Amino acid sequence: ARHDPDLQDIDPAVLKHCHAAAAMCILEAAKQRADVAAISTCLEDCKLEKERIEQFCTEYQKNKPALEILLGSIGRSPLHITDVSWRLEYQIKTNQLHKTYQPSYLVTLNVESDSGSHPDVSFSCTMEQLQDLVGKLKDAAKSLERATQM
Repeated sequence: ARHDPDLQDIDPAVLKHCHAAAAMCILEAAKQRADVAAISTCLEDCKLEKERIEQFCTEYQKNKPALEILLGSIGRSPLHITDVSWRLEYQIKTNQLHKTYQPSYLVTLNVESDSGSHPDVSFSCTMEQLQDLVGKLKDAAKSLERATQM
C-alpha cells in the first residue's frame, strides 16, 4: 500500500483501519454466505459510490470460492475451552548435562468447536508466565462481567 501513489498521502493509521474494516466486511459476508444484493445494500447504506460497490462485488464473487474453502478449513466459530489440565515438570539436566532444576508447567486445554472436538492445545510455561496468563484471564473475566452489568 505504501508503494501505491494513490495511497501515499493517507495517514498509515487510517489506512490500517480501512484495511481491517474491509477484511472484516469480506469475512463476515463470506461467513454469512451473503449474496451480491445483500452486500450491495450494506455498502450503499455506508454511502459508497455505485462504481466502487460494483467493483467490490465483482472481486468478492471472483474470490468467494477460495474464501469459502479457507473459512471451511478453519471453521466458522472460535474454539471453546471445555477443560484445562496441568502438571508440574522439572527439567533436571539440559542437553549439555548441566544440572538446572527448572520447574515449568505443562498446560493442556481441551477444546471443541461447533463441528466437534479438536486436538488438545498444549503448551509449557514458567511460573511467571503462568501467573501472567492467569492475571490476564482474570482481567478479561472482570471486563466481561462489567460489560454484562451495563
